[in-house]
Amino acid sequence: MSQKNGEGKRSARTRMQEERAAEEAKAKRLRKLGISGAVLAVLVVAVVVGILVMNSKSTSYNASQAPAGTIGANNLVVPVGATNAPSTLTIYEDPRCPACGDFEKSFHTTVNQLLGAGKVQIHYHVVSFIDRHDQGSGSKNAANALGCAQNAGLFHPYHDVLYANQPDETVDVWSDRSVLITLAKQVKGLDTPTFESCVNNNGFGAWVTAVETDFDKSGYNSTPTILLNGTVAYPSYKGTSLTPQSLVTLVDTANKGKPLGTLSAADASALATPRPGAS
Repeated sequence: MSQKNGEGKRSARTRMQEERAAEEAKAKRLRKLGISGAVLAVLVVAVVVGILVMNSKSTSYNASQAPAGTIGANNLVVPVGATNAPSTLTIYEDPRCPACGDFEKSFHTTVNQLLGAGKVQIHYHVVSFIDRHDQGSGSKNAANALGCAQNAGLFHPYHDVLYANQPDETVDVWSDRSVLITLAKQVKGLDTPTFESCVNNNGFGAWVTAVETDFDKSGYNSTPTILLNGTVAYPSYKGTSLTPQSLVTLVDTANKGKPLGTLSAADASALATPRPGAS
């Protein structure tokens, strides 16, 4: 064998060894990439699942999360007045809604008289859609605070305090929860650490969201929406403009021949308290 042929054979073996080493290195890199890709895919899936779980927790709701004493499907309704009253006045209100404020100013005395006489029970739906339009948080904060007041058995007097001190819709005063806590000082028995914690920690936030979702599905698109025994009554009832006087007439007509309801002690006490003034 000549030296030249020997060198050629050695060079061929060397090239083959180098090519084999390169292929093995490439295969090793691909295996690593495959493992890394799989790990990355698992991590991505884990993150997505985590986000979905977090979102589910933040938006999920069940009736056990509602304030005490609420009624109806999923406990979304706050009842005020005699449970055995012959008529029901259903009220959808947003705490920031100026038209709701106008309704409360005009009808407050009349509605309380109807409640006090056991003629009606009110079913309040505390909605919070104005925050979506005005880019705020005051409606939701106030709705939650009303839930906290309901949980303490003091929804009605606190409701009256909020409407007596309702800020201009364009000024999101209730984005500051401390204002809602300060207003609670006007309601005997509500200024407590429990109420303050409930307001600050958004204790009934899931309930507030559920009430708003229910309103969005209701077919009603404005507040206040007032129904008398299931028929829309405000601003007009069957073509007739609703006034405090006509509301009394309509209720009396609906109740004709029916026994009046009996107020609970709490409702009687709330109705006996004069409407608070603006602070």
